[in-house]
Parts: sequence; structure tokens; C-alpha cells
Amino acid sequence: MTQWISRRARVLAAGVGAGVLIPVLAAATPAAAATPTVSCTSARAGLADKLKKDITAALATRKGTVAVGLYDRKTNTTCTLRATTAYDSASTVKVTVLATLLWDAKKHNRYLTTRETTLATAMITKSDNDATSTLWRQLGLTKIKGFLAAAGMTQTKPGANNYWGLTQETVTDEQKLLKLVTANNSVLSDNSRAYILKLMNQVISSQRWGTPYGAPSTVTVHVKNGWLQRSTHGWRVHSLGTFNGGGHDYMMSVLTQDNSTMSYGITTIQGVAKAIHKDLA
Repeated sequence: MTQWISRRARVLAAGVGAGVLIPVLAAATPAAAATPTVSCTSARAGLADKLKKDITAALATRKGTVAVGLYDRKTNTTCTLRATTAYDSASTVKVTVLATLLWDAKKHNRYLTTRETTLATAMITKSDNDATSTLWRQLGLTKIKGFLAAAGMTQTKPGANNYWGLTQETVTDEQKLLKLVTANNSVLSDNSRAYILKLMNQVISSQRWGTPYGAPSTVTVHVKNGWLQRSTHGWRVHSLGTFNGGGHDYMMSVLTQDNSTMSYGITTIQGVAKAIHKDLA
């Protein structure tokens, strides 16, 4: 049964207004649901076991619901935790918005306008909500869904009524997006990919927390974070990051909710990130 409840949502960088009508799905809770465990595979001997152990240890004392995705091209290593669990995207969806804008421009064989580049820069580097809302409305759901289909991001559901911060996303799809951004493909041009990475590398210092924590000094960091507080599931705190250079080429997505504060979620993400960077280095 779906209950429609009007609730006041305190939102930071998530594009969700107070008093919005939000669907809450009432579902039976399993009597004894198994706790998901970290799963890793790797072409490098011993690395999968080490990552599984260290990521699990990083989360052992943490409250909240955490999803993790890792992919390292150099060692063909993948780790996942709650890979298909959906989270409110908050501002991490801004990478998808920019990718959609560039994908659509490529289809029409045109460059971004000066206005669009100004909006895109503010959206990614400062997590500007007004810029995001402007681009979201300009694109519309048809184009956004078109990009998601082209990218194979079948688990991502765009937020309705221009509430882009309530887009439903999973670690699986965010990892698909980061893979597209970091390697040659038919969806995004090389110039588009370079532009996305350039802006993610220029995120302001106060928003460079999360997945970059503990990264080797030899890698170039690209990051986009999101944070949002709602009356259900507390704080959502997310971080997407890609890391290349110095012999490295890997990416991770960490999505969290049920955090008591924003800083608690950041600390959780950074514990996971530190373990991953250390093991891959």
C-alpha cells in the first residue's frame, strides 16, 4: 500500500523542497533478513580477499546503511556491497545531468553554449542547485531517460516533478556511469569525458571529502558528492570518485543513508575509501 505523506524535508544540495508529497511504501519487514556482505573478485592473487576483509572491517562499527562499488581496471578488481539497493541521489545525480547534456549535444552535433558551460561548471564544482534545476528543466525527462537507456543505467529512476535530488540510484548504475566517463565508448565522446573529469577535478576544497580520502599522491582525483537530510532514513551522504595516473585507474561509489549527521556519513565513507586506496596502492 502506498501512503502519501506531506513532510518537511531539510535539504542541502539536493534540490528537494519542504512540504513535498513523497510516496512511502509500506512493506512487511522480513523476520530475519540476512545482512549483505562485501563481495570482491580480482585477477591479482590475494587482493579480493584483502579488500573484502578491510572494507568489512571499516564498516564493522559503523551504523547506517552503506552500499559500495569498486572497479580497478589495472587488476580487473570489482567489489560490491548492496549493489542494487536504491538511494535518493542527492547531488551525485549532477554527474548524470552533465553527461546527459553532453550526450544530447553530441547527438545534435553542437558544442555547449556559454550559458550551458557556466551552469555546468557551477553545478559540478560548487554543487549549485539552481544551475542544476535549470539544466534539468532544459533537458526534460525524455532526454534524461534517453541517456540512462544509452548508458545501460537501467536501475536509475529520475526524480519526478523536477525533484532531481530524489532520483533513485544504485551503486551498480553509478559504477556504469564512472566507467563511461573514464574510458572510450560510443555514448560519450572523448571530449565530453574529458570535460566531465575536468570539472570533477575542480570541485571546491570544502566538497572534496569522501572517496578521495587516503588517495595516493600520484593519482589525479575526480569527485562528486551528495548530501541530503529527510525525515526517513536520516542523512543520505554519498561520494563518487575516480582515480587515475601513477599506474592507477580505478573508481568507487559509496552511497549511505540512516546517518545521524552529515559528518557521521562522511566518516563512514572515508573509512571505506582509506581501506580501498591502501589495498590498491
